[in-house]
Amino acid sequence: MNNENVVAVILGGGRGARLFPLTRDRAKPSVPIAGKFRLVDIPISNCLHSGLEKIYVLTQFNSVSLNRHVVQTYRFDTYRRGFVQILAAQQTLMGDDWYQGTADAVRHNEPYILNPRFTDDHVLILAGDHLYRMDYQKMLAVHAESGADITVSVIPVEKEVTSGLGILQADASGRIVNFVEKPQTEAELQQLRVQPEVFNSRGIEAHGREYIASMGIYVFNREVLQEILQDASNVDFGKDIIPMSIRERSVFAYFFDGYWEDIGTIRAFYSANIALTDTTPAFDFYDEHAPIYTNRRHLPSTKVNNSSVRSSILAEGSIIDDSEIDRTIVGIRSIISGGSRIYQSILMGADFYEPEIDRSGDSQSGIPHVGIGQNCLIQNAIIDKNARIGDNSVLVNRDTIDNYDGENYYIRDGIVIVPKDATILPNTVI
Repeated sequence: MNNENVVAVILGGGRGARLFPLTRDRAKPSVPIAGKFRLVDIPISNCLHSGLEKIYVLTQFNSVSLNRHVVQTYRFDTYRRGFVQILAAQQTLMGDDWYQGTADAVRHNEPYILNPRFTDDHVLILAGDHLYRMDYQKMLAVHAESGADITVSVIPVEKEVTSGLGILQADASGRIVNFVEKPQTEAELQQLRVQPEVFNSRGIEAHGREYIASMGIYVFNREVLQEILQDASNVDFGKDIIPMSIRERSVFAYFFDGYWEDIGTIRAFYSANIALTDTTPAFDFYDEHAPIYTNRRHLPSTKVNNSSVRSSILAEGSIIDDSEIDRTIVGIRSIISGGSRIYQSILMGADFYEPEIDRSGDSQSGIPHVGIGQNCLIQNAIIDKNARIGDNSVLVNRDTIDNYDGENYYIRDGIVIVPKDATILPNTVI
């Protein structure tokens, strides 16, 4: 398939409530991951490695930092026709309402995505909050060979996780014949079970996986998408368009059997990050043939002074003094002061180095410096950017609370979260 005839659309999502408070001040695709990247870097990098260079990123809430990141990071030379462009929600003649769903977001931006001056035959729809590596050309090839109107990327899953996913059923040819969003009953699951030969014919070993889940990745023929978007009642791809299209159109599955994780919740986000500290992680950021791109910040190397660091990731520009770090992500420009112990946590770092004059003023006024103070204990926590953690603070969720909203911190799924720019005063115990 000609790459010139494909436009990619990355859906930035809505308020990102399931990722709050990480999305309190930023759009969901702008949330940092793995110490130095942003979530949006994953689908954009996949597109670029797949030879797709016409990319739109649709956003609605808190899009300033995302816009800045995309503009600073993804620049094509003047002799190429590629682009990575933000399409933020705006009032137009198409409507002055906020996006009501994923499909409605595309509808509002139809003049750009389906610009009649372009010759795009296909539109690739992607989510902005998934962690995976995929060659989209393989999916596009399956789409062309099957003669489908729509192709949905699917992944084999076990019964235990079906209640939280959109589950599909495909026949031997790969055509999708049934879809249930988050099935809850045994009767529904019985109808959705995929026969082993469907997996075997595609070289996939089932290993107890009898179901296939939608990955939220779709290929549409241009004219099909145009026709579907004319119906304003179709506001969401997963809930409206795909179920309807299965009944009325040719919808096929593209079977994917690699690592894929929906990290749209705090627990999933935390677990996916901590898993990166494994000796051999399931998702490999060290693949030199398909690297994940991000903004080049030209930071100095990380300095570790008299510290113990085990099974952790240290992003550039950090300074760690006389501390103990275990299974932790240390983000860019992190400052960790002496005597601190940090276990199974995510430090997102900082956007700047605090000038010495500001640090002196902080000390006089009793305000902690940006970073982790002295003699702190942090475990199972997420410390967002530019946070100030005072000396002798203990952030461990000592009362094992599941969810709580504090004045300057939150607890979600048992994980302590210090939001961006927040201050934890010295001797605080959480």
